[in-house]
Amino acid sequence: METEVEKRFLLCLHFLLGFLHLYFLFLRGSNTNYPFLPGGSDSFPKYIVRARYTIYTKLLTVPPGLKVGMDFSDKGLNGHLFLKVILLDSPSTPGTTSTEKKDGGTTKPTGDQEEKKRWAIPINITSPCDDFYKRIPNPAFKYPFELDVFQKQAVLRLEAHESVFVAAHTSAGKTVVAEYAIALSQKHMTRTIYTSPIKALSNQKFRDFKTTFGDVGLLTGDVQLSPEASCLIMTTEILRSMLYNGSEVIRDLEWVIFDEVHYINDAERGVVWEEVLIMLPDHVSIILLSATVPNAVEFSEWIGRIKKKHIYVISTAKRPVPLEHYLYTGNSTKTQKEMFLLLDPTGNFQTKGYYAAIDAKKERTSKHTQSFGTKNPSQNTTPSQDRAVWLSLLHFLSQRQQTPVVAFTFSRTRCDDNARSLASMDLTSSVEKSEIHSFFQKSLRRLRGGDRQLPQVGLDLLKRGIGVHHSGILPIMKEVIEMLFSRGLVKVLFATETFAMGVNMPARTVVFDSIRKHDGTGFRNLLPGEYIQMAGRAGRRGLDATGTVIILCKSGVHDMGDLNVMMLGKPTVLQSQFRLTYTMILNLLRVEALRVTDMMRRSFSESHRDTQAHEQQIGQLKQTLSSLPPLDTEGQLSDLLPYYYTVTELRLTAEALQCAVLGSVNGLKALSVGRVVVVNNKQHFNALGVILQVSSDSVNRTFIALIICEKGNEEGIGDSPKGSAFPHLYNTALFTPEGPCSHTVQKLKLQDVSAITVKTLKVIPDRIIDNYNKRQQLRFRLDPPGQAISTATQELLRLAEANPGGMMTLDPVNDFQLKSVDVVEGTMRLRVLQDSLKDFSCIHSPTFSEQVCFLRVQERMSVQEELDKLLFLISDQSLSLLPEYHQRIKVLQSLQYVDSSGAVQLKGRVASQISSHELLLTELLFENALSPLAPEESAALLSCLVFQQKTQVEPHITNTLKEGIERVLAVAQRIGELQRDCGITQTAEEYVGQFKFGLTEVAYCWARGMPFAEIAQLTDVQEGTVVRCVQRLDEVLKEVRQAARIVGDSVLGSKMEKASLAIRRDIVFTASLYTH
Repeated sequence: METEVEKRFLLCLHFLLGFLHLYFLFLRGSNTNYPFLPGGSDSFPKYIVRARYTIYTKLLTVPPGLKVGMDFSDKGLNGHLFLKVILLDSPSTPGTTSTEKKDGGTTKPTGDQEEKKRWAIPINITSPCDDFYKRIPNPAFKYPFELDVFQKQAVLRLEAHESVFVAAHTSAGKTVVAEYAIALSQKHMTRTIYTSPIKALSNQKFRDFKTTFGDVGLLTGDVQLSPEASCLIMTTEILRSMLYNGSEVIRDLEWVIFDEVHYINDAERGVVWEEVLIMLPDHVSIILLSATVPNAVEFSEWIGRIKKKHIYVISTAKRPVPLEHYLYTGNSTKTQKEMFLLLDPTGNFQTKGYYAAIDAKKERTSKHTQSFGTKNPSQNTTPSQDRAVWLSLLHFLSQRQQTPVVAFTFSRTRCDDNARSLASMDLTSSVEKSEIHSFFQKSLRRLRGGDRQLPQVGLDLLKRGIGVHHSGILPIMKEVIEMLFSRGLVKVLFATETFAMGVNMPARTVVFDSIRKHDGTGFRNLLPGEYIQMAGRAGRRGLDATGTVIILCKSGVHDMGDLNVMMLGKPTVLQSQFRLTYTMILNLLRVEALRVTDMMRRSFSESHRDTQAHEQQIGQLKQTLSSLPPLDTEGQLSDLLPYYYTVTELRLTAEALQCAVLGSVNGLKALSVGRVVVVNNKQHFNALGVILQVSSDSVNRTFIALIICEKGNEEGIGDSPKGSAFPHLYNTALFTPEGPCSHTVQKLKLQDVSAITVKTLKVIPDRIIDNYNKRQQLRFRLDPPGQAISTATQELLRLAEANPGGMMTLDPVNDFQLKSVDVVEGTMRLRVLQDSLKDFSCIHSPTFSEQVCFLRVQERMSVQEELDKLLFLISDQSLSLLPEYHQRIKVLQSLQYVDSSGAVQLKGRVASQISSHELLLTELLFENALSPLAPEESAALLSCLVFQQKTQVEPHITNTLKEGIERVLAVAQRIGELQRDCGITQTAEEYVGQFKFGLTEVAYCWARGMPFAEIAQLTDVQEGTVVRCVQRLDEVLKEVRQAARIVGDSVLGSKMEKASLAIRRDIVFTASLYTH
């Protein structure tokens, strides 16, 4: 029997859990919530419009007895609701602040100005902002230093509640903009969300902002700290989930800060940034912070257009601390000073330094490798050679007091080897050693005894001022190293590229172990953007006059061209990585107001679609079409339109065949001296000519030809030949002069030759050309043509008169041996169309013979075709991802996630709440594949969703788990085959290959309580990777638990909760040093 105290305790616990669940729904939202309407949407659904006008009609704008009120009326801009403060005694425009007035030009234009509006507005930062303190006498946040011009301009825009894109060099001070927005929202009693692409950066910013502002919370996959705070730091994925689920947090949101926006280029996660930017509601302003990118204005223009708001683009012109780039060839005490300037602080490439490096290297290389820069020098140096280079360089830098140093090494193994090879080097003083020891022991106090004995948890290297930082390092050790580095206690840090991409820790010197990296498919040189990002870590603002960047030349000096491109090339542009996912489709299908096609249309990949301009042109074309006289299609003219379509197809088919012929080797061979051709250009219409000369330029080949023409029209200034006014008509009748026949010699392009005939003439080209050129001179103009010209002209005239309906031409298939399907089908189609022309009755109409009627058809149809083209461009049918969308819908319908009308079913509701591998997880859930498994076995099986590396160690697992793996693979195979059958390009093998079971044993043993030191012995996967996978596994278990609740499977939900609790322990889930 339960005692009264126990009953009360359980009741309180029940209420507490209920409250927490409700608060979780408030924070994260629910899949039953209606999301906020995305900002910039062209129109509300009808029921929303109706509801809005029901609520907001006949409201008072100023309460009785008060002087200040609120205007709830619709101002007609984009159908959005605008709230404006009304001051009864103020002569100024309602809602216009003093900042907006002084700033000038912030009021939105209307009418024609609206149509020409550019959404991205670049800000000039070359002139000083002298009136900054007059315009903002009481700033929301005061800095202890004078702001740069770009920071002041950004602050002015934030005060006016405008959105900004700040693209600034590394260490320029972009964080100032984020800090001011947070202070402004606290002043306004609203919320700010700060998103970052990397968890380490989120943790670091939490510590920094918490120290500055106090009221700051953190939301990541496994951590929730102060979720009620006014400033929330979170991953972009969590913000996306909140937007789809209509979280109440969005209601109070004033700013969203996107840090490291260039992460939108990430192939896997870039789509999340685009989804969030599209989904943000109208009342939220956007702050984008990025390294310098070439297309910041283009990207801002896209955001401005979809959000219907200005984006102010603020870029820095140069780094606050200039960089000097060197080549280093030393490898011993004698040569340790061999450092040669390659790029000076002003950006000038020093060829003198390059050749000096080559000369220095020459003295120590054998003769067969002495060259002016090896194209791709071999990187296969021995460990002892590497050690010699590092020892000489670090001794040299230490003597010059150029530490701390970040040594970028594009291999985790090489990072570890390089650090271990420096066993003889000691870079710290006894005081620094004591400080390192004290901090290390204090940081690791929270670890269990066994975890403190892990090989990675070593103090020896750190005490000597040497650290290692890469994804294989334990998270807590990475944080210890980062903090010691920021204090200046770690003098040399061997790091991979991720150190530059995430953590903001500048150094005095940056060293590149190599300029080549493996990008997943093969080795390549660093891209300019990658090099700039990493090199930008050199130079600490306020501490260093210049930053030093050193490229090691261990086996040879790198090619000058490669170095030049890498250092001076343009950074990578921001590119759309938008793709369709099942989660996105299901989340949007359940909301009536938002369509998947709207999301596709508003993506950055479709930013070239200027729908507003197209709609304006469509209106003009419709007006033009209505003003044209109606077509006469009565009687004999009843088939006038079909005739027009046939003639148009005939002309296009003939042009396509002619292009194929002229582009072929045999076709060009046929166009030799003496060949009779049919010429069509501005001057000639179906006129016969004979080729006299062929140019030697194979790219833009031209011909000199003798062509017959009317007397007096040799220069193309007389009356046009019959039919030339109607180039749209397909007419094979050859030109014959109505009066005396004359000739002209002209240079022809390939497109001027409309047909190659079977005839050739014997001509004397030089004599013809010389005689013609002579008679172009004024004093010889009246001389009669020479014998060679007269003979050729008369022969061409005879051929034209003998074949008035057209000459026999060389056949593309039989004569030119063009056997491609397009050419063969085109030739057959051409004959069919030519034969069908004589069957039309309209050509016998007297009106048609005057050509007036056909001209009207041509004029009307050209307008109609342009109109149809524009209508297609603004329609869903022109979306590049539309076919894939239909394929994915077929998959969802086949699996019964949605019905035939697109309504989301129970399986679809479950899948919409799963962030990745949603089909596989949902199918396993509904097939009860996880039900027979114990909690630890479920965790082990689901590890295949988070582990992506290859491993050489075969896991030892239970028979139950083996059966579970076979079942997962069978379900994955079925889904892969279904996707293939529905048209998706990914093969079943590729789909199944995503799921790797290399950590199954590790996850199983960890869930059963095995210590981490023993876990590390079960696999060749590095400890840091294991920790990250287990942390992500916990997120998967939470998603499965939530899915089990949706379907009402409380047993499975309880099992997932037990599995989650079992793995959330010890060093894997030790709290971050930044958050405690």
